[in-house]
Amino acid sequence: MTHRIQLGMVGGGKDAFIGAVHRIAARIDDRYELVAGALSSTPQKSQESGQALHIPRIYDDFKSMAIREARLKNGIEAVSIVTPNHVHFAAAREFLKRGIHVICDKPLTSTLADAKKLLKVAQQSDALFILTHNYTAYPMVREARDLVATGALGNIRVVQVEYPQDWLTEAQDFKQAEWRTDPARSGAGGSTGDIGTHAYNLACFVSGLEGDSLAADLQAFVPGREVDDNGHILLRFKGGARGMLWCSQVAPGNENALRIRVYGDKGGLEWEQESPNALWFTPFGEPKRLITRNGAGAGEAANRVSRIPPGHPEGYLEGFANLYTEAADAIEAHRNGQKPDAAVTYPTVEDGLKGVKFVAACVESSRRNAAWVSLSV
Repeated sequence: MTHRIQLGMVGGGKDAFIGAVHRIAARIDDRYELVAGALSSTPQKSQESGQALHIPRIYDDFKSMAIREARLKNGIEAVSIVTPNHVHFAAAREFLKRGIHVICDKPLTSTLADAKKLLKVAQQSDALFILTHNYTAYPMVREARDLVATGALGNIRVVQVEYPQDWLTEAQDFKQAEWRTDPARSGAGGSTGDIGTHAYNLACFVSGLEGDSLAADLQAFVPGREVDDNGHILLRFKGGARGMLWCSQVAPGNENALRIRVYGDKGGLEWEQESPNALWFTPFGEPKRLITRNGAGAGEAANRVSRIPPGHPEGYLEGFANLYTEAADAIEAHRNGQKPDAAVTYPTVEDGLKGVKFVAACVESSRRNAAWVSLSV
């Protein structure tokens, strides 16, 4: 008989937005039980958050949590890391080296050097590493990826992806803005690290292409801001396809407007995160076709990660939940010495390294007046 995966959490205290998202996602399909946490950078806040969230075992810091939980007979099997970026590496390393599976928020780390070191730690560990690029788990994103993979678009020529927001149009001093605009905690990239990594990951996930090089023009439009809040990036993919990526957090009128368009020699597709249940597919020379989540024309790739009948919205929380469920399938297979079903899909530590390399290359390219920089890792 399978049992719920015993889950821990690092970061994500009672007032943290993304921590609450991960806790909800882990509960949706009832595959996890949250039993331990080191929820804040200070012991007092960690204890207060643990009591408020009714988590049985609360620790003052993630290292003592990793040591203790690895020794317990019924200690955690997996840990969610939902801290600011600069903590990801040290926290993930402590759990991976003790055989505890890691579910980590993106980007992988705040620096390329740490990303490369974390890749080695993960490769040397028997534990799994899952990176929560949640948009890859939306049903219609899975449908789009399947259309490309099965040849419905033919040879891919062009990938256009954008992710504009407006919440940093002016200087902000609340918690979410403070650490995301601090290079010591977010890394050298601002909008490129926070949302550009999502856009780049989505472009590669849907198209099946691998980045070759880029040329980036980054701006920090808000006076005094130390990281970029807007970026225009040209992309070259291996195999000859071309792309453009725009990420911005200073675009008034845009809330969370992630959008991707992919064009091949046989057709094209379009998907927008703010209309997540709809995917437009156009075979060349034919009328546009609307494919909806769990609707007529949707395939198994989308249907296996859909929960409710067509016409009911599924989106952000369910996307996270899908990744947690994919992770649960992989963890349970690992527990039994087996491989998960081939359909189980989630971003890996290797994908995370590519994302951090993307940010580093953007910063380097922009510093060199938008020179072309390699994306090889």
